[in-house]
Amino acid sequence: MSVEKVIWSVSGAISLVLMFILYMLWVKMNHFEGDPTQLPDEAAVENYLQSNGLDPEYRVRTGIFIQSLNFLGASDVQISGYIWQHYEHGKHDAIKPAPGEIGFLLPEAVDVADAILEEAYRIQQSSGELIGWYFEQRLRQSFDYTNYPFDHKTVWVRFWPKEFDAEIVLVPDFSAYPHTGLGDIFGIDERIVMGTWERENTFFDYKLSDLDTNLGIEKNRVREELPELHYNFVIKRKFENAFIVHMVPLFVVTTLLFGAVMTVTRRQTLVDRHDFSTSTVIGTCSVLFFVVLLAHVQLREGFAGSPVIYMEYFYFLMYMLLLGVSVNTYLFVAEAMPSLWIIHYKDNLIPKAAFWPVVLACMVAITAYCLSLQPTQPA
Repeated sequence: MSVEKVIWSVSGAISLVLMFILYMLWVKMNHFEGDPTQLPDEAAVENYLQSNGLDPEYRVRTGIFIQSLNFLGASDVQISGYIWQHYEHGKHDAIKPAPGEIGFLLPEAVDVADAILEEAYRIQQSSGELIGWYFEQRLRQSFDYTNYPFDHKTVWVRFWPKEFDAEIVLVPDFSAYPHTGLGDIFGIDERIVMGTWERENTFFDYKLSDLDTNLGIEKNRVREELPELHYNFVIKRKFENAFIVHMVPLFVVTTLLFGAVMTVTRRQTLVDRHDFSTSTVIGTCSVLFFVVLLAHVQLREGFAGSPVIYMEYFYFLMYMLLLGVSVNTYLFVAEAMPSLWIIHYKDNLIPKAAFWPVVLACMVAITAYCLSLQPTQPA
């Protein structure tokens, strides 16, 4: 077997191994580990309160059902549905909202003037009174897009009790749902239209208040110590859409760039056949640069204000490849640098054979780096 065939065989084998490694890393990146703070039942709530030394004066059972969800931008989400609360006779009389009043606050709501939050029903039950509200709210939240297009979003509805001068903890109304286990999806319409997203998980949890003030109320434990109830809805981006929009064009550009590298030669018959010249290769790289640049700008505009996302690293890789191919072509043609044997060896064989292994190795390194930045979660 000739040296050329050996080098190309090694190049192909390395490329296949790197493709498999990249695929496994993508599978791992696309997997959602779950959240260790999930509260699947009343026992978990009681354990949380006891472990934090909390014994509030009032516990108000609160539930939610989401009918629609729509992203309005990089940090805004529009949600509609129902929220209800149970108020027991003789126990919650002092804090029960009057007709027309709301028993909770949504502190992250914006555009309040256009929002809807109105009482939908008030039902007398044997143990007390059930009050439900219909809501349409725009919530502003901070989402992490760094792993796009393998990102998961946790959309949450954050609850505050309406009364600021009473020790009230809102607890999940688990009895209103058929299943609330760690892997169950509840509290959301099964027919909800998600577009480029798919449902992954739902759960309740608590997060301690991060306010650095008591709002002027003396000994206000409601804001300083008592937990805030969150209903969390985890969604996963459909990879196929982002792959077609971003990865396929980059793959085509990379293939065209590889074709330009393959035309680099000193063999006169091949020069005439491929019409090879330094200006042709550099001109091709220039055209491809503007194609990649415009796609990169479009991607960045969709995530304005976000740190560098996973997909952007591939655009940076393309810039380096375009520059590398141009430099390689110039050095190969320049007779003033014959000492660069790695470029001149067997008609630029090594750069040609190393093209795909280098591209795939960089993709693996980028993916492994982004995975290392993800916070580890217990299983």
